Amino acid sequence: MRRFTENTLLVATHNQGKLEEIADLLSPFGIKVTSAKAHQLPEPEETETTFVGNARIKAHAAARATGLPALADDSGIEIDALDGAPGVYTADWAETPNGRDFITAMEKTHAMLEKSGVAPPHRARFCSTLVLAWPDGHDEVFEGRVEGQVVWPMRGDQGHGYDPIFQPDGYDVTFSEMDRWAKNKISHRAAAFQKLVTIFGN
Repeated sequence: MRRFTENTLLVATHNQGKLEEIADLLSPFGIKVTSAKAHQLPEPEETETTFVGNARIKAHAAARATGLPALADDSGIEIDALDGAPGVYTADWAETPNGRDFITAMEKTHAMLEKSGVAPPHRARFCSTLVLAWPDGHDEVFEGRVEGQVVWPMRGDQGHGYDPIFQPDGYDVTFSEMDRWAKNKISHRAAAFQKLVTIFGN
């Protein structure tokens, strides 16, 4: 596994919440974090059907464009009663003519669960795949997940995405009802980061 020895890492995202979450997780290592948005990079089209495939597209595009090592995340929620949907299409379910609307996406999810006829609890998991790519084309892959269930109605005003309807195992609150930084310590992205950080430092 290649060690990370550079002092700057580009996070290939235009999502400010995701950038802040990743920057916080990397803060103990003294690494300068910049973003795709700061470099005015376009968002590449995500044409793969897996989390790792789409994360690779984003990471390698940013590394090639800037000459910096780039970290990309592709994540989503898989719901058993919907045969793993929305999965890699999690963000797509939120697309509207006026941009992403995750309230609409969660309402769609609830309607589909009702239509499925499957009784709760509706088992689900958040999945995160991190790809760290270097300008020379090398990459390393790290995956994490957190198990739980989809609940209704939406609860909480913290977090982002589908957090208001996801209740992780062992908790009686949704991700959106948790303190943001407490959630970051148990999230799917945090699980992937626990593997990623092994390549930083000496």
